[in-house]
Amino acid sequence: MKTDLDFVFRLRLVVARVGEGDLAKWWNSRGQLGAMGSAVLRRGFPRTHHFAQARSVFAVATRRCAELYSPPGSVTLWQLPADVEDDFDQAWPAWIDRSSEWEPFFSELEACGSDLAHELKRLGLITDDDLGRLISLKRSAEQRAVAIPGEFTGTRHDLALLALGFAKGEISNPTVPFQSFARSAI
Repeated sequence: MKTDLDFVFRLRLVVARVGEGDLAKWWNSRGQLGAMGSAVLRRGFPRTHHFAQARSVFAVATRRCAELYSPPGSVTLWQLPADVEDDFDQAWPAWIDRSSEWEPFFSELEACGSDLAHELKRLGLITDDDLGRLISLKRSAEQRAVAIPGEFTGTRHDLALLALGFAKGEISNPTVPFQSFARSAI
């Protein structure tokens, strides 16, 4: 199965933005994917500033989530199987080449609030069924993780739940959604 990399990019953008220090306070970046970050970077990177913003916040979110919870044999939104991560890294030039197509989505990010489930739904990235599944997800005993049932297959459903599971976190108290995967399944 081929993973929808544009969908992964959009999910990561929304989770990264909502998790910033001016919203949910899950990681140590503040408004970098917001209007101020855009204004600052636009001067030095007129065509690619949004992608520079994204790379920066993705790195911060990836590190913070790995510090909180990084279970072996599992994937997170920020640590997908190696072949998917390789494909994701190789997709950046194509996204940059289509930067004008991404402009409206980056503008929508600037309007995000701290309610991740609401923002994912507002931006058309999750379904009502996904929201219904959120209710059944539980935080781990130490409050650092949320197990997503089943094995990761790379479907939009799995990816949406890996993003939506962050909604089980609280302001200044993130959780890391994860799902087990069989290396032979991807």
